[in-house]
Amino acid sequence: MHPVELFELVIGMLIAILALHWLAEHLRWPPSIALLIGGGTLAFIPGVPAIHLDPELVLVLFLPPLLMDGAWYTAIARFRRHFVGILSLAVGAVLFTTLVVAATAHWLMPSLPWAACAALGAIVAPPDAVSARAVLQNVRLPRRLSTLLEGESLLNDAAGLVLFRFAVAATLGGGFDPMAAAGQFLILALGGIAVGIALGLLCVAIARRLHDELPLVVISALVGWIAYLTGEAVHVSGVIATVTTGLALGWYQHVVFSAAVRIRATSFWTVLVFVFEASVFMLIGFSLRDVLERAGGLDAALGSMAWPLLAIVGALTIARFAWIFGSDAFLRLLHRLGLGREKPLGAPAAIVMGWAGMRGVVTLAVALTLPDAMPGRDFMLLAAFGVILVTVVVQGSTLGLVIRWTGVRQTEADAPAMGMIEAEISMMKAQLRVVEKLARAPDGTIIHPRLLEQYTRRATVAEEYAGTPEERSTAVAEHFDLILAAVAAGREELVRLHRAHEIDDETLHSLERDLDLEELGAISAKE
Repeated sequence: MHPVELFELVIGMLIAILALHWLAEHLRWPPSIALLIGGGTLAFIPGVPAIHLDPELVLVLFLPPLLMDGAWYTAIARFRRHFVGILSLAVGAVLFTTLVVAATAHWLMPSLPWAACAALGAIVAPPDAVSARAVLQNVRLPRRLSTLLEGESLLNDAAGLVLFRFAVAATLGGGFDPMAAAGQFLILALGGIAVGIALGLLCVAIARRLHDELPLVVISALVGWIAYLTGEAVHVSGVIATVTTGLALGWYQHVVFSAAVRIRATSFWTVLVFVFEASVFMLIGFSLRDVLERAGGLDAALGSMAWPLLAIVGALTIARFAWIFGSDAFLRLLHRLGLGREKPLGAPAAIVMGWAGMRGVVTLAVALTLPDAMPGRDFMLLAAFGVILVTVVVQGSTLGLVIRWTGVRQTEADAPAMGMIEAEISMMKAQLRVVEKLARAPDGTIIHPRLLEQYTRRATVAEEYAGTPEERSTAVAEHFDLILAAVAAGREELVRLHRAHEIDDETLHSLERDLDLEELGAISAKE
């Protein structure tokens, strides 16, 4: 394909992403489903060139920034509190699912070597960070469930990749040593953590000394790729290195980045992550054509592989439910014996956890790395795509219904010690203490009366919103609706003055920026 044609294809794909995203919002679908189905449909339109994904490039291009973004906004306190549960899902559930899928595949196809069956299990076992993020951002879950699912999706790829590499090596004659696999996983994980911490601290040190905003935004974008590539270069887990770097920077961002850097970086990252997430699902859909061609066409795939594919999907779904319910029963036993601090999830939450196991780009990319000499390669590719399709479309589209059916919701136990209003009051009182100190001359004379009045008013304004939380929310919404109306009137006047040639462009842009910041602040406070 000519480079210009490739560029035109990318532009066309981005236009399709915007159209499909609009359609998803119009139909109230999760955008990932519309993009996946849309990509699969577009792949078969005559004249659209076939897209052959390079699996290594897909992993390097898409995985690091999306992992970085997820880790950046991870609540570290909750991550640490539920770390044992996250490890249980990220390692234990992946290993258990791999074994169950391997046994199912060998039962369906006895001629397929056990090691090859294990490779298939390792491919489809880890739920995907991108798919989980795409679906979970559209639903509301208790904080514990969100932390477990997000933490699992950040770490489970490392376990799946280690299992996959050992299974492929064993299939092609290298043999399999469980102790060696466990030792290598430990080395990869600890090495990835070390690389991530080192890079995270290096970036923090750079941010403390570099005060130019744009280079810092660029560094925040590049560090995910740097962490991943560095980890892979020194033969440790690039996934864990990226996640650790993201956790470190997410923790320190509040004290080393200026407001301008955070605002600009957030805006940049929001667009970048949107494009990357959407592109991932589009490319998965586009890859359907290539996968079906490898399998001999749609009729051949459905005729000979439909039952095995359904069995594989059923096996990994049952395995996930079995592990989660089994782990919850073990927690309940420990809790009754007074040995465990974590309370059991309960059946409703366990059902939601079991159903939230969407697969995505890592599953497909890993499947595409299978050597040509691998027994059952075509079936594994088709199985990988089938698992992605079923889990994203079926589980992703019904997760909200499952949440409502089970009645899982945030409770008082999930709430932090201090709510939003209380935290805002505490913040404003801290601001007022500084203003009261600096607004007066050494002799006690007030030299900034209006500033003192303004901060005194802000520190006490929350007292006026007494009543129930619902009444407070209504009062706050009305307050900021008024501010937004005033901002709109100010912007309209600025545009009128500019169009009448009474102010120049520099004045327009400067004052408009002030209005934009005021509007963003009001919208954020209202939400």
